[in-house]
Amino acid sequence: MKNTTPLTEIQAEVLKFLNKYTELHGYAPTLKEIAIRCGNKNTSTIHQHVKALQAKGYVSRKTNSPRSLVAETEHQTTIPLLGTIAAGNPIGVFEDPVPIQVPKSMVPQRENYYALRVSGDSMIDEGILDKDVVIIRQQDNAYPGDIVVAIITDEFGNESATLKVYYPRKEKIELKPRNQKLESLFISKKNLQVRGLFKGLIRHNQSE
Repeated sequence: MKNTTPLTEIQAEVLKFLNKYTELHGYAPTLKEIAIRCGNKNTSTIHQHVKALQAKGYVSRKTNSPRSLVAETEHQTTIPLLGTIAAGNPIGVFEDPVPIQVPKSMVPQRENYYALRVSGDSMIDEGILDKDVVIIRQQDNAYPGDIVVAIITDEFGNESATLKVYYPRKEKIELKPRNQKLESLFISKKNLQVRGLFKGLIRHNQSE
């Protein structure tokens, strides 16, 4: 049921900014960013308004990170944004999670999903662009042609992650880009793990 508890003017302003910022960026603003938006008010004052919004059920706090605020809505749910993934050459494995809101229709089983922000252009022919947020269903198996989160382990035991199309070959896995200018990666099966399947995306706002 939609929350109808009345808000003060400043609480409404804070909530409006929280919703708009989260929609644009995929994660919540910090208390300092809210304070600046609300006229350089002290962060301790903003903290009190946020606590009031929590008490009234408009906001929750999922973790202890600076961007842990989540505005509660009827049609959205919260999943962790684990960091950045390469749509290009593989890059380091995921950072600390930050909660983001996504449409409930994209994550029918919320506990099995996470999000990653894309870096690179190797998947542009699939409509996955640099800085988009991809929604991933966590699983360790895939079929040929699936878009996967692949974890590659090098000879020194270092891990890196990339988003590519999965094709098993005789002794290796082909990780194929969706960009005609780029070539596939061929990785030994023992050095590759599937960590999830691409299930959708949230388009980056190009005006930012």
